[in-house]
Amino acid sequence: MRLRSTIDFLLYDWLKTEELNSRPRFADHSRQTFDAVMDICERIAREKYAPFNRTVDTQEPQFDGEKVILPECTYEARKAFAESGMLSAAQDYEIGGMQLPYTVEAAANCFFAAASISIGSNMLTSGNANAILVHGTEMQKQVFAANEFNGRWAGTMCLSEPQAGSSLSDITTRAEADGQGFEADPLGPRYRLKGNKMWISSGDHELTENIVHLVLAKIPGADGKFIPGVKGISLFIVPKKLVDTEGRLTGERNDVALAGLNHKLGWRGTTNTLLNFGEGRYPVRGGAGALGYLVGKPGEGLKCMFHMMNEARISIGMAASMLGLAGYYASLEYAQNRPQGRPIGEGGKDASKPQSRIIEHADVKRMLLAQKAYGEGALALNLYCARLVDEQYTGSPEAAAQAKLLLEVLTPVAKSWPSEFCLEANSLAIQIHGGYGYTRDFAVEQYWRDNRLNMIHEGTHGIQAMDLLGRKVVMDGGKGLQLLAGRINATIERAMGRAQLSGYANHLAKALAEVGAATKSAWATGNPQEALANAVPYMQAFGHMVLAWTWLDVALALLDKDEELAIAAHKGGIAAMRYFFHYELPKIGGWLQVVKSRDMTCAQMREEEF
Repeated sequence: MRLRSTIDFLLYDWLKTEELNSRPRFADHSRQTFDAVMDICERIAREKYAPFNRTVDTQEPQFDGEKVILPECTYEARKAFAESGMLSAAQDYEIGGMQLPYTVEAAANCFFAAASISIGSNMLTSGNANAILVHGTEMQKQVFAANEFNGRWAGTMCLSEPQAGSSLSDITTRAEADGQGFEADPLGPRYRLKGNKMWISSGDHELTENIVHLVLAKIPGADGKFIPGVKGISLFIVPKKLVDTEGRLTGERNDVALAGLNHKLGWRGTTNTLLNFGEGRYPVRGGAGALGYLVGKPGEGLKCMFHMMNEARISIGMAASMLGLAGYYASLEYAQNRPQGRPIGEGGKDASKPQSRIIEHADVKRMLLAQKAYGEGALALNLYCARLVDEQYTGSPEAAAQAKLLLEVLTPVAKSWPSEFCLEANSLAIQIHGGYGYTRDFAVEQYWRDNRLNMIHEGTHGIQAMDLLGRKVVMDGGKGLQLLAGRINATIERAMGRAQLSGYANHLAKALAEVGAATKSAWATGNPQEALANAVPYMQAFGHMVLAWTWLDVALALLDKDEELAIAAHKGGIAAMRYFFHYELPKIGGWLQVVKSRDMTCAQMREEEF
């Protein structure tokens, strides 16, 4: 199946998304409205994004000392996206949204990610506005969130700093109350911010009339010192250009300066910046420091920001999945048309016979099937997580609570597993192209470079692994892991009733038991240093188990739709499931061995021994 038919199957046949229309929030919708959204997004992606994917890769953002210069196609693509309404697709009618299920929004955004991942960074704007909707004041929602959703303004999130990276407890950006009456500002308690933020995607550009930065900073105590750790972090809205309570630009530039552009190996169409807050380049209202408005309560900034970060993690997992599939489609087409080699018979190769297309070779089929299994499996997992988001907000109290708990456990996997294994898919796409794959004449090398960034975006593989093993599977006495195990066992029970799937059900049951045993063994001594020494191998195994479950559940839906597998695409889905169980799931034994034994080979390696 190609992308649209794959998405349609996952949405309607597997996830039963149409059933959401029985809920009051989605009562105005139908399969027809969902399909219309898909049609619009697929068309915009085809016309405004895909033709310019190479353009934005070669014509990187430039800074002329005053403003960022981007190719014209970026402006056209951003305009088309904003006019489509997708920035507020899942939001309330009252603020201009379409009240679409998040599942449908996530699926529709797949087309843009597959066409050109680095044109714009619309997920940041939507995520920024969503965080303000949840934690901001009514005025902040009306002025900032509403103007991001309607496309006038863009949004960022400013976490990392040059000296801190992912260690947010070590940030040093400072926020001090802006004089007497600072608490009474109608836009929120007003502070002056000073500090530097690094790796800020879309941190500066001319695509919109304003940029709304969500900035993590620390408010000093009465002694002028910071509270140590993350408890001292607060969240602030810092607009590039100052605005009034009606959302109009005042004509004043805030003291947020672009110090420089970072030139990454991928996502080259997106500006990536070092921003200086309060350096004095743009003095504002006679004082030093960038004006920022507190969101939520002091000291709860990370809690507020994590609302945006969790959504962004699912989006990054989806981006990685789409890049994996883009490489798969490109290498499939290449393999179908590239003649090379001849079949080997009993007497060896017969040079007089015509060349074979490389798709006829078993090893090329292996590489294609691996890409299909990684990419379509990762897409299914992320759409499942999106469906859980809808359940969390519109389901019964019990269903909502379960969805929230499942999301806690699955989000690290949904972000990190596709970032690892869809990158491997891109590597295989290059391999299928042979020497041509290393050239810029073919798209697959760009897909690999673009996808390589997703392993770092929104928390590295190692950070997600420690979150999974260190928090998510043990929180509340392991309730989240138990709930996931219950869902997996339900799939196993259903699959046992299908002759074609019963053997795979047994393999999954064994994998689930192995992961459960490894989790207990990792924490057997209660020592976090020992438990987390092999968090990444644990993540690899856990992710593979989750993907095997996903594929088995998808296979059940395929057989429900086409028991005889008369449709070639459905046969292909079953083949991808078989590949994952035959070639991938057996790998978990090696990963879990070091977890169970709490192997300290890596942790105890001395610096001088390297």
